[in-house]
Amino acid sequence: MSELSRIGVAIATDLLGEFDALIDKRGYTNRSEAFRDLIRAELVRESSSRPAGRVVGSLTVVYDHHVRQLEEKLTELQHNHNRVILSVLHIHLDHDNCMELIALRGTSADVQRFAGLLAATKGVKHAQLAITASADAL
Repeated sequence: MSELSRIGVAIATDLLGEFDALIDKRGYTNRSEAFRDLIRAELVRESSSRPAGRVVGSLTVVYDHHVRQLEEKLTELQHNHNRVILSVLHIHLDHDNCMELIALRGTSADVQRFAGLLAATKGVKHAQLAITASADAL
């Protein structure tokens, strides 16, 4: 763990009260860890907003596997973008629907481009990209 630095922050009393209620609800034991998490989240958001920023994340995709040639299209897209894919978990939700969880790593532009292409494929019911961390910080 790196060396810790102390800072002082002036904040309106009512805003602090709301923040304290939020961190209590989320189970934080102190404000410091909550502040660190907020800062980390903002740094990830900043990294993901830069096209060349390196990120890691996950893409959740739900689709109807009965749609003609959809699985072949999804597989081809994954093969064409294999440099950003770390792993894929395929789940049979029911007789008609499948879900794939795709772990990703690469530039923000490449990860977002791949997610967009997959989401726009006919037969995909839902796709959600979650950028989890800056790969530069790992």
